[in-house]
Amino acid sequence: MNTSRTAQLSTAAMTTGSVASADGMTIGYLRVGQGPAVVILHGSNESARSHTQLALELADDFTVYMPDRRGRGRSGPHQAGHGLRTEVEDLQAVLAASGASKVFTVSIGGLIALEAARVGPGIRQLALYEPAILTAAGQDRYTGWVPRFDEEMSQGRVAAAMITSMFGCDLAPPAFKIMPRRLLEAMTSAAMKKEDAAAAPGDATMRKVAPTLRYEGLLLAETAGTASTFAGVTADVLLMGGDLKRPAFLGPAFDALAGTLPHNRQARFPGLDHGASGDPGPANRGGQPAALAPAIRSFFSQP
Repeated sequence: MNTSRTAQLSTAAMTTGSVASADGMTIGYLRVGQGPAVVILHGSNESARSHTQLALELADDFTVYMPDRRGRGRSGPHQAGHGLRTEVEDLQAVLAASGASKVFTVSIGGLIALEAARVGPGIRQLALYEPAILTAAGQDRYTGWVPRFDEEMSQGRVAAAMITSMFGCDLAPPAFKIMPRRLLEAMTSAAMKKEDAAAAPGDATMRKVAPTLRYEGLLLAETAGTASTFAGVTADVLLMGGDLKRPAFLGPAFDALAGTLPHNRQARFPGLDHGASGDPGPANRGGQPAALAPAIRSFFSQP
């Protein structure tokens, strides 16, 4: 898609809608484009708006639906007992309302979409960018940070909690690992204040998204060691990955799913990081959705 067309769509063609999930909770979404329906499900530390550029890249050929997962944007809050089943029901509600059988997703969104494809027939084509799943049970390294995160959030120390989740999920850049934690918290707090001041109404800022991060850790813990269960997925799957450097568990997850999913093909994108599918910005300097769009478009264009 050329730049002028993207700019035109971004200002004129985005609409909103919502659907009720199985428990009655509102799940809001953005919609753009024309053609067969595609759902883009975002990952951690993101919202529906995080994949606007990717949606616009696909909008000439597809009607793209971008739901907010719970606790973000136009969707309702998390409830007691929230887990993978809830996330799957939310996605299923969007699939039913849109008529979509094609899904692109990233990171922990991949875990949700895989489970939805395993338990129901609604997903026929599934494009996964670096799906997040722990290949062995008991990997407390990636899930044991949640109690500390909860304590810091309860104290109003949002920046500290975000640092805790970042290190807990192995998302910290190498330079951060040698910096004093107090300095990292101060830097994060300053970045949050700057973002808050510049944010438009409805923007999913770091401060707004922060409370949702605990549920990502809980989802990882709930599903650790379950990669083999996805052998029953009948959908055609495109497994996509960048350099798979961080988090460290992404590489083993990719390989495990490549050996488990019965109808999959793989596409590697050297030089891209875990945030490649999202919009580029201060919090996602590696965003390059235009680099992924051709492969996604080609995959979803197949009968």
